[in-house]
Amino acid sequence: MAQLVDPSALVARPRPVRAGVGAREWRDWHWQLRHALGTVDELSRALPLTPAELEGARRAERQGLPLRITPYYLSLVDPDDPACPIRRQCVPDASEGDAVPGDLADPLGEVAHQVAPHLVQRYPDRVLLLATDRCAVYCRFCTRSRMVGGGEGAVSLESLEPALSWLRAHPEVRDVILSGGDPLAMATDRLVRLVEALRSVPSVETIRLATRVPVTLPMRVTRELVQALRRLHPLWVMTHFNHPRELSPEGRAACARLVDAGFPINNQTVLLAGINDDAATLERLFRGLVRARVRPYYLLQADPVRGTGHLRTPLQRGIDLMEVLQGRVAGIALPKLVCDTPGGRGKVPLGPETVVARAPGRTLLRTFRGELVEYVDPPPHVLP
Repeated sequence: MAQLVDPSALVARPRPVRAGVGAREWRDWHWQLRHALGTVDELSRALPLTPAELEGARRAERQGLPLRITPYYLSLVDPDDPACPIRRQCVPDASEGDAVPGDLADPLGEVAHQVAPHLVQRYPDRVLLLATDRCAVYCRFCTRSRMVGGGEGAVSLESLEPALSWLRAHPEVRDVILSGGDPLAMATDRLVRLVEALRSVPSVETIRLATRVPVTLPMRVTRELVQALRRLHPLWVMTHFNHPRELSPEGRAACARLVDAGFPINNQTVLLAGINDDAATLERLFRGLVRARVRPYYLLQADPVRGTGHLRTPLQRGIDLMEVLQGRVAGIALPKLVCDTPGGRGKVPLGPETVVARAPGRTLLRTFRGELVEYVDPPPHVLP
């Protein structure tokens, strides 16, 4: 059974500010976006690329998911280690050109489940609104690589009016997940106007902001942003820390600003081969998230996106990891392992087999220690 590590080793090592850049510039999220790496030449000057990375970067420049890395996120990369877990999330690889069985361009069936332009409904009570195609960093395992980075950026409110009209006509929908791209990469006033428009729909109770900026562009979470949005609560933040190195001082500070302003944060970690698919790494990540007041919400089986086979794990790998972590990590730090089924059929929870046998009124359970314990049901109750 895998050994777990000392939970005190929780956070990323600090990296120096980029040479020749002042602290004020470095903390300016606009500066970070303006100086994001987007070409092979820029990436080659920043990192000594392997032949596979160079081929992957050239391919990304020609077709498929573009290349984009903020200077901040690049500062978390180990330039001397091609296996660096941050590097493998953001630097293209030649394997992105490989097709493997099960690959899909749209693994979650979002195109098939579109009910209005930019609006996707896969569950009865909630919808997904795709408000932009831009992100601070283009993650190489992106579920929406078919559309991210390829359009005009933020969608105008006029273009979103059919989606808003659909919401007004369907009061059974109570929850809107605002995603893209990354909605927090939008200008503050544009984002506020969009959230205001959603909040004006009487039946919409909760709005979730699906964003990776606390991970890839934490300086975007400014006091101006949280003050502008907090009056529109309840707003939840759904983010994606995948490795403990991403829990840098800047990343933790961004989470603190959000939580202190009343934004609950749920984290959806994607299980990625060679990046976080071991119990020690996940333990450090989940404990670190709880210390940052972020709830580990889901551990997601990576979606079968075309060109990501080299980053995906077998389904059993996640189940085995959860078996190691169950009972050894407090429940508050233990996410639910789920697979978002191909074709948009919804999420399916996964886990180790804990029910060993059943008989009338009796169930034999296996604990995380491997002990077998019998649970006896109460006798049938006769209702008056």
